[in-house]
Amino acid sequence: MPEEPKNPAAVELGKLGGQKTAERGPEYYAEIQARRQTRAGGRPKLPPKVTHAGPLKIGDIELDCAVLEDGSRIISETKFMEVMGMYRSGALSVRRKDAGAPIPLFLAHKNLKPYADKHLGGVHFELKPYRTERGGSGQGIPAETLPKVCEVWMDANRDGVLGPRQQLTAKKAEILFRGFAHVGIVALIDEATGYQQVRDREALQAILDAYLRKELAAWSKRFPDEFYEQMFRLRGWEWKGMKVNRPQVVGHYTNDLVWERLAPGIREELENKNPKNERGHRLSKHHQWLTEDVGHPALAQHLYGLIGFMRASDSWKEFYRLIQKAFPKKGETLFLPLPENGA
Repeated sequence: MPEEPKNPAAVELGKLGGQKTAERGPEYYAEIQARRQTRAGGRPKLPPKVTHAGPLKIGDIELDCAVLEDGSRIISETKFMEVMGMYRSGALSVRRKDAGAPIPLFLAHKNLKPYADKHLGGVHFELKPYRTERGGSGQGIPAETLPKVCEVWMDANRDGVLGPRQQLTAKKAEILFRGFAHVGIVALIDEATGYQQVRDREALQAILDAYLRKELAAWSKRFPDEFYEQMFRLRGWEWKGMKVNRPQVVGHYTNDLVWERLAPGIREELENKNPKNERGHRLSKHHQWLTEDVGHPALAQHLYGLIGFMRASDSWKEFYRLIQKAFPKKGETLFLPLPENGA
């Protein structure tokens, strides 16, 4: 029996209904899905609940962040889109699909696709469903993914493919990315939510494992020559190049400026994995234990941040005051910008 032709008006009405549902946001859509599962006789699996929540402020941008009961750190998708100046238009709200995975609304622009493929892979990540402290539903952006989302917007803006409104979003993405470069996003969220006060050793170890290799990596140069050249300049030492042995105090400065400020517990973990032998030498470089995907990029961002402050300083004292303020050691009291000489 031939299939009866569909009523065009009914088809169009169905599309409009789906679009209106999507425009109400991910929370509303999640509730509909849960009700459908319940009616089908299944018991919906509840998403993890928020245990700690708080505002994350970077410059003039304020995001809603949270730690979930499964240990996930997330940023509210709704708040992220709001502060970035993105709106749930009809074109975006009907989520396009790529390899079976829905593309988040903040990436569902055609001119962003090549950059999303580059930074996030061909199959885009999925948002993290969660329950709020009051029992509501939400969708979160995984914390470790947010810097990559910012890179998508930054690269697209650099190539000149964005419209005027999108360019404003890209500028905010750059502000966020620069903030993440100074302090790890996970550490920022833990501080904003108060979670660092109750974080157990297993949670901290999971962060460390993301930075450190299980096995030693092949040697490669990670510290730019300028890092040491600028150090010599600020200390008033004669610079004779990288091939000349450096004073032992340089190692102390490196521990102080880099390993004690890169991430919580990193130096202690490196000391355990890469101890000194009887002669006081290490068998490998600390940076050889860092992971390619997290550790090395974090080290590079930190080093170039230090070099930037070095370039802007006329003395070691001036540089060190800036570092104490910009990159305080984990667990130390924050530097207070008091006037010099009692002025």
